[in-house]
Amino acid sequence: MPTTLTLKNIPDAVYDRLKASAEIHRRSMNNEAIVCLETVLSPAPVSSVERLARIHAIRSTGGTASTKKLDHRLIDKFKRDGRP
Repeated sequence: MPTTLTLKNIPDAVYDRLKASAEIHRRSMNNEAIVCLETVLSPAPVSSVERLARIHAIRSTGGTASTKKLDHRLIDKFKRDGRP
């Protein structure tokens, strides 16, 4: 069950970095904080060797269903939409 957490006395530099990261990823501050916590507290971090093995496996099968739908026009559109 989700619960609420209130943080106090967050250093200005940490707050600014969280806010910038949330804007870059187009998330709310709350969701960005949750993603950061999940990343840091994940029980089994993936090693670089395992990450590369997963990438090679995806590439060898021609990608995933979601990446097969992407083409250069769509990627260019996403890039333009994400820029001021």
